[in-house]
This record gives sequence, C-alpha cells and structure tokens, in this order.
Amino acid sequence: MKEEDLSRIKRYPIVEYLERKGIKPVRRTPAYALYRSPLRAETHPSFKVDTEKNLWIDYAEGRGGSIIDLCMRMEGCTLSEAIRRLGQNASDNGTYSSLNDFVPNNSQPVIAANGARRLIEISDTLPPHLQEYLTKVRCINLEKAMPFLKCISYEVRGRHYQAIGFANLSGGYELRDDKTFKGTIAPKDITPIFTDRAEPVCIFEGFMDFLSFLSMKEEITNHCLVMNSVSNVARTIRYLNDRHLTHIRAFLDNDEAGRRAVQDFIKAGFHVEDMNIHYKDFKDLNDFHVSRVREQQKRKAQEQTHISITGQNKKSKQVKLKMK
Repeated sequence: MKEEDLSRIKRYPIVEYLERKGIKPVRRTPAYALYRSPLRAETHPSFKVDTEKNLWIDYAEGRGGSIIDLCMRMEGCTLSEAIRRLGQNASDNGTYSSLNDFVPNNSQPVIAANGARRLIEISDTLPPHLQEYLTKVRCINLEKAMPFLKCISYEVRGRHYQAIGFANLSGGYELRDDKTFKGTIAPKDITPIFTDRAEPVCIFEGFMDFLSFLSMKEEITNHCLVMNSVSNVARTIRYLNDRHLTHIRAFLDNDEAGRRAVQDFIKAGFHVEDMNIHYKDFKDLNDFHVSRVREQQKRKAQEQTHISITGQNKKSKQVKLKMK
C-alpha cells in the first residue's frame, strides 16, 4: 500500500466510523466527541474522540490510538485487514498521519539513512524472544504485562524487525527490542493508566518501570501515569492540573534528569513522595526489581538444595539402620 493511501485511511473520521455502526456521542463539541465506550458496557462516558487530530482515548483503560487501532479493537482483526476494511469507506477529509513516523532514541538500524521504513503489523502476541527478554532479563510478570503491550513488526531496507510496543495517549508507541534499541512511533506522549483509581498518582519515567511496579504488586489501587521520557514533565503537569490531581508518587530514575523532574513537580506545587529512596542504590525501579527477583530465586535454590541434601542424609541413615 502506498503511504498516501494509508494517510487517507487514517484521515477517515472516527466519528463517522462510529456513526456507521450506530454509535452516537453523549456529548459533542467543536473539538471532541464523548461516548460511552464501544469497547465494553459502561454507564458513564469515558471514551473521547479528538475530532481535530482524529484520535481516540479510552480513559478507563488508559489506551487510545488512530482509527486503525480502533478498528482492530472493535472488529477483532489484523492490521492489514483493518486497513482493507477502512479503505473501502475512507474519505479524503483530514490531514493527520503518524503510524509510519518512527522517532529513534538512539542510533539503531531501525532508521535507514534515507529514513525508509515500512510498518508491517501491530499484533497482541509477542514472539518468544521478546517474551523471554521481558521474563528472564527484566523479570516482568508476562500475564500482568501483556494487556498493555503490542508487538510492532516493521521492515528497513528489506530486513525485518520486531519490537515491544507500549501505546501512549496520542496513538503513538514506545518501542523496545531484546537488545539495546529504544524508539518511538510518533507522536510521542504520556500514557495515563487506571485513571479511575485514587491518588496519589504513581508517576513512572518509562514503561519498563511501570511493568516492574505491576509485577511487584498484588493489586494496583492507584491512578498511574508513564511519562515515556523526562522531556514530558510539562505535559504531565498539564494533565495532572487539568484533572485537579495534586498528590503524586515519583518512581523516577536515580540520575540527574530524574532528580530535576522531581524538583519540577515540587516547584509546580504538587505534594511529591520521592519513591527512589526505596531503590537509591539502583539505577531505576526495574534494576531494583530485577535484583529482588534474583535474590528470591537464589534463596529458593539454596532452600531446595538444603532440602535435597537433608533428604539424601535421611535415606542414607535409613539404609545403614537396615544393614545393622
């Protein structure tokens, strides 16, 4: 498919798409439309469509995206199938396009010299090597993490790549592979999660820290927000102020950028609990989490060895008694 065709599909108004399915907004303004979520049964509207950017966000889930993402969710289809279905009805209205716009955070080969890249698929299933990276290297509870993750498949100069994708508020994705690549599918933005839950709001620098927190806790009772970069502090402050949220717990990195971000929140008038005092000897929350899991695994192995040796000693004594 040509890039202009994909751009045309993504300009197809979400409001019109929902209208064709008999779904009408509860409230409509020039800038947005508010719905009861078409993704589940609810009584209070929490599903918003930004009609200027043609993006949707489900505040109860903390997820959103383009019309393609919505079609995949509502119709349970693949990326290519969603594009085919939407292509039959897409109009030439609108100008918004972001899904093929990669923004690198380092010098990995995801960006070719001429910027050429091609998005192949966004799926709900991570391949084994990315699952293993999360569980073995990052010590993430995969069952808890998967509702927040996608597999992003793309191609650069004929070479195929896959990365873990974490959606943001504007329909972009944060990307990680199982090596050192970090990147973004633009636009870059924050990711609010569990927005119907209580203060204090737990603030995380990156999604791996959030997934670590998720893995460490039996239950999450707090509103959470992943900044996806300390460069999004100002955007985070606006989000919190717009919702009159004043109390936060900052789970930021133990570096100068993390400390500056904490000070920015304090200067903005928030009641800040700086949680890195609990992992002050570690780089970040995930580093602390991995260390804890490794220690637990070590103790468990030692206990099993002790039990095994004790059992062997008992058997040896029983054999000696029988021989007397």
